[in-house]
Amino acid sequence: MKKLKVGVLGATGMVGQRFVTLLANHPWYEVTVVAASPASAGKTYAQAVGKKWNMDKPIPAKIAKLKVMAVERDLSKIAERVDLVFSALDMEKEDIIRIENAYADGDVAVVSNNSANRWTIDVPMIMPELNPHHAKLIEIQRKKRGWKRGLIAVKPNCSIQSYSSILTALAKFKPTKVEVCSLQAISGAGKTFQTWPEMQDNVIPLIGGEEEKSEQEPRKIWGKIVGGRIKLATSPVIGATCIRVPVTNGHMASVGVNFAKKVSKKAILTAIKKFGNPLAKLALPSSPKGDLITYLEAENRPQTGLDRDYERGMGVTMGRLRVGINFDWQFISLSHNTVRGAAGGAVLLAEFLTKLGYIQPK
Repeated sequence: MKKLKVGVLGATGMVGQRFVTLLANHPWYEVTVVAASPASAGKTYAQAVGKKWNMDKPIPAKIAKLKVMAVERDLSKIAERVDLVFSALDMEKEDIIRIENAYADGDVAVVSNNSANRWTIDVPMIMPELNPHHAKLIEIQRKKRGWKRGLIAVKPNCSIQSYSSILTALAKFKPTKVEVCSLQAISGAGKTFQTWPEMQDNVIPLIGGEEEKSEQEPRKIWGKIVGGRIKLATSPVIGATCIRVPVTNGHMASVGVNFAKKVSKKAILTAIKKFGNPLAKLALPSSPKGDLITYLEAENRPQTGLDRDYERGMGVTMGRLRVGINFDWQFISLSHNTVRGAAGGAVLLAEFLTKLGYIQPK
């Protein structure tokens, strides 16, 4: 297949850098544009990033030589050069919405990592293994806005990736009440220990805005398209506490859940195994090669340092399934926040929409 030409908006930031590494040798996509603020425009990508490069791998040689363009000032030029942009913008919500809309107006498909458009009525928020049917909202979106090639689709917040996957796999048991405590890595704030030394030997008991996202976004994922918009699911009800911990990458969650139906440990683990990988037949490049969720039997797993890279960071690990005192069952879950939870999840979403024909070369 002919490679689609893609751009990364906000390419110099933490998530933008992750996009660059994941897309460098992608079989379907070729990075032809990197865009950032006017301060970086005109420099090579390597010059613009400089010592702020935070990935384990070096800057991909071909992308390192690209001249950085300005996200807004060069918008029309960028739109002419690409079929698809990945949005990793770090700006005010209103500005992100305006810019993403402008790119879609310019016949560009926009797949966003940002939260700005997650609650826009006609914008689908998709984790392809969980709610692939929400892609149909793009047809409604295009008809409403008069777009032919343009679209906006978003991925959900990094904090919900692991437990929302597991609860979806257990949907037949009808979860009714969920309590989540997420232990979130500093890369989720776009930080490293070098740029945020205060986080060493420290825990911060509040992450602004994360608890609302953790409680509400699964309701949209589990909702149904009614009247051209998503009717939110009413159950299960989720309560969340989100804590920043001194870890580089990986968001862990301690989850308690009540079910409407009585369920055994064996039945839960069987349902997790049977969930498998719902995208397997599509053969998407970023999709896990094995199961989306794997259960680890050892009592001290999953561990962030050992298990966040399961399935190249695109999988979910689960462990410590046990009967609770205040809940029917409790478990620990883990996912990589900048791969599955951010850039990797957005790339997978783009692949899914490409496979369905929503994203095509101009």
